[in-house]
Amino acid sequence: MTDSELIALAKAYLELSNSHRVELIMPMFAAGARYSSSAMGEHRGRATIGDMMHGFFDKYPDAYWHSTNFHCEDHRVTFDFTLTATEASSGARLARSGREEIEFTADGAIKKLTIEVR
Repeated sequence: MTDSELIALAKAYLELSNSHRVELIMPMFAAGARYSSSAMGEHRGRATIGDMMHGFFDKYPDAYWHSTNFHCEDHRVTFDFTLTATEASSGARLARSGREEIEFTADGAIKKLTIEVR
């Protein structure tokens, strides 16, 4: 896949994340994918990643990522993000910024996703 195609896949993943469409996000992950976040911990495998995402979206039903500065190299797309959300149970606001890297397989599945919150 070309760098442009991989960036388009990363943007599609983000669009689905902003729409909280876990059922459409999960097929984007390779079966043995790894999700690692300095804020959410490490999760391995599609089912575990899906459970984590469902829990996050239940807790933060208005979560939204604004992402910029996309770059692709060696099947890895990196970008900066700002997350804003409101916790459903308390109304507490959440705001985080950081850098995300999505590593894709040769056929465009998400192999590894790494998030570093600043």
